[in-house]
Amino acid sequence: MSGMSEKERDELPDGAFAFPKERKEPINDAGHVRAAVARFDQVEGVTNDERDEAWKRIRAAAKKFDVDLDEGDWRELFKRNDRPIPKDRK
Repeated sequence: MSGMSEKERDELPDGAFAFPKERKEPINDAGHVRAAVARFDQVEGVTNDERDEAWKRIRAAAKKFDVDLDEGDWRELFKRNDRPIPKDRK
């Protein structure tokens, strides 16, 4: 995890995560933003609305830390990795 200790991760505010409710995928620096994008399609237990919100946070963090994103939408990550776009739970 880019050298972050468990204690450091625990001390991050919820807003420093792509998925704050679940505290998944920290986006507190450029390396973590890249990692969040790379693992985005592996996050389970979230709705597509939560993915939409997480992607907004990732895009904002990418801009803040000068990280170029090749994808305009998170759904492109699933297509790129040949994975089905998850269906929301009812």
